[in-house]
Amino acid sequence: EYTTIPGGIAEMEYYLTAKQPDSRVSEASTWQHQVELEYGLTDNWDISMYQMFKQSYGTNSVASFKYEGLKIRSRYRLFKSGEFFVDPLLYAEYIRNADLSKPDVLEGKLILAKDIGKFNIAYNAIVARELSGDAEVEHEYATGVKYAVLPEFSAGVEAKGNYTESEHAVGPVLSVETEKLWVSLGAVFGLNDDTEDVQARMIAGITF
Repeated sequence: EYTTIPGGIAEMEYYLTAKQPDSRVSEASTWQHQVELEYGLTDNWDISMYQMFKQSYGTNSVASFKYEGLKIRSRYRLFKSGEFFVDPLLYAEYIRNADLSKPDVLEGKLILAKDIGKFNIAYNAIVARELSGDAEVEHEYATGVKYAVLPEFSAGVEAKGNYTESEHAVGPVLSVETEKLWVSLGAVFGLNDDTEDVQARMIAGITF
């Protein structure tokens, strides 16, 4: 969305992402954990660091849990909300894998959002590239629309995918937000054979 943490405010967030590549093989799944510490440098600019972990279950019933690496991310809101037809936000992220033989990844996003009454519409144009000489650039997207049923409760639909790899998924999302705590829960379902069948995510954040 078109949002940054206010200047001088910090937020801790926890991401839990469950992925099931093939719904016919229920015993094979991946659970990704991310812990993020976010801080507002100004009212328009914030920075954050993620620590990433992954838990995998295979068809042989063997589970593995490992540290995956870290991400450093920054967001900048260019203008005041509603000043133009759409609200633009710039997003940059650096990803360092715990396996040092793998290249770093740099990801950039242009986020465009629009409030129409109780509706919010957002589109993320995403470009990701491994920082190695022969790496390809991948073009991805995330988009959604939500409706504020109550001031504290929203419901909507999200879609995500990868234009380069022809991956596309769509599904519902619900969110609850109070002054200090918010929780978002959603799931997307693959629309073709190139996409994982089910991806579900819960994000919880607390401001302090």
